[in-house]
Amino acid sequence: MANILFVCTGNAARSVMAATMLKSQTTYHEIKGAGTLSIPDLPMSQRTRSALADMGLSDPKHRSRQLNKVDCEWADLIIVFEKEHIDYFERHHSDYLEITGSLPRIARELQSGERNLNERILELCLNKANFSPWEEVIDPAGGDQEIFNTCAEEISGYVSQLALRL
Repeated sequence: MANILFVCTGNAARSVMAATMLKSQTTYHEIKGAGTLSIPDLPMSQRTRSALADMGLSDPKHRSRQLNKVDCEWADLIIVFEKEHIDYFERHHSDYLEITGSLPRIARELQSGERNLNERILELCLNKANFSPWEEVIDPAGGDQEIFNTCAEEISGYVSQLALRL
């Protein structure tokens, strides 16, 4: 069992979508979300709720959380969505860079298999990876429902790949 932490900016869209989707695909791992610039205790955005509902998913108990050191200590794997999130970890939680990487990179590069997940995560050398444009999952904030739905579809594809590799 691994502790997986999804981190986006406000903990209102991308991390909520990814955590909700992965929870629906596995009961073996503990999954949480947090934000780098979150206002604590807010529900997910209505457009996030709608995008998830269109996929038959929901998390009515979700409340936004600001990322803290306790979250980082808890996590075996920290998954982010853009370069600014990596930059945030470099400034505030650099001790956890070796377990922090983008959803697209981890979904693509994490080796599946029977071996220990922590070892497979460390083999990715995430702390040495240069963040590339293909790794960004664009924040839908401020967009219309179609943008949120498109974001949810993109995240869903990555989460499905990730679930198979965990």
